[in-house]
Amino acid sequence: MRAGSSKCGRWLSARTAEKAQAATDAALAAVFREEAGRLTAALVHVLGDFDLAEEVVQDSLVAALEKWPEQGIPEKPGAWLMTTARRRAIDILRRDKRYREKLALLERTPLAPEPTEADDRLRLIFTCCHPALAQEAQVALTLRAVAGFTTTEIASAFLLPEATVAQRIVRAKRKIVDAHIPYRMPDQVELAGRLDGVLSVLYLMFNEGYLSRGAQVAMRRDLADDALWLTGLVATLMPDQAEVIGLLALMTLNLARSKARFDKAGEMVLLPDQDRALWDGAAIAEGVQLLERAGAMRATGPYQVQGAIAALHSEAPSWEETDWHQIVVLYESLIRMADSPVVRLNRAVALSHFAGPEMALGEVNDLAMALDGYHLFHATRADLLDRTGEPALAREARLRALELCQNPAERSLLERKLRRSPRA
Repeated sequence: MRAGSSKCGRWLSARTAEKAQAATDAALAAVFREEAGRLTAALVHVLGDFDLAEEVVQDSLVAALEKWPEQGIPEKPGAWLMTTARRRAIDILRRDKRYREKLALLERTPLAPEPTEADDRLRLIFTCCHPALAQEAQVALTLRAVAGFTTTEIASAFLLPEATVAQRIVRAKRKIVDAHIPYRMPDQVELAGRLDGVLSVLYLMFNEGYLSRGAQVAMRRDLADDALWLTGLVATLMPDQAEVIGLLALMTLNLARSKARFDKAGEMVLLPDQDRALWDGAAIAEGVQLLERAGAMRATGPYQVQGAIAALHSEAPSWEETDWHQIVVLYESLIRMADSPVVRLNRAVALSHFAGPEMALGEVNDLAMALDGYHLFHATRADLLDRTGEPALAREARLRALELCQNPAERSLLERKLRRSPRA
């Protein structure tokens, strides 16, 4: 009895230690996501050197990983990281005579550990989105430097090889140095020329926060909130730009439904099954008001159209009362403005609820070559095959989706559906 009790006690102790370690790891990851972009932006502001800023930030995060598990996360982790980064940067600069001016500047310049109204990240976004850089390079570099995305995450977002994205980032950094692109907010004349890149970055930041492509967490709410806040700052800078307001509306409407997207166990709840009483009615009203404000400017763009689609979902009293015909019409407008295989996939989903799954499946199959590496293509195809009475083919498509998917909540959803599907 005692031996059994001892084994049980050791097992419980090990399980408790595992849970404590997992909680510590999650807390560290949350702090790093919150602070890494702000820290990089502040250092680029002073140093004017992306590579050096990233090196210093990484060194600071490694130092935190070594010390915080034993000492505990500081009361002000941003200040701790900023102090550590500043010391590390000074050490590096002192060893290289070429950086004498930057060393003097860093030694006399305080680095604010807390965000300011004119957040350094916004300044860094506009620097990365300089028209001297190709737009795909602008977006990749900004996601890396400001949002803290890994090269793998950026490649996944664009459905591109990782090596391609890495080359874009390296070339963009080199171009900024070679072209002497200044780290500053552009003036009003220059703002419009950089707007498309900035909005693309904020849109991808939000999407990654709203439904992460990584394997660690289902949703990175802090990243989504950051994207919303930064978009609000751009809207303040450019109040007459309809697409900025449209993107702000889109983010607001999507976040308004976020509480109903996962159950207490962290499992994903699909739109037909969500408890709409959990949706934030005030935020939905705010999002619709923003869309109306953008519409009054008579300069319709893709973010406004996506916002209008989100509004139709958000204002529908129930799944059955969703205006699918109007959603299909909006997707057709979106295709004319910003055609892509993913937009066509989303249109096919809406079409399936309006014209039937058979017609939608034909359109989805046409996207096979373009989207074979995209898990939602296979998951969508599996659902349509189920609805057209092809369970064996649906299972095969769902297994392929599971191979490609990393998000834990999406994987769990796919696994639940696979358990319910018949084996061949």
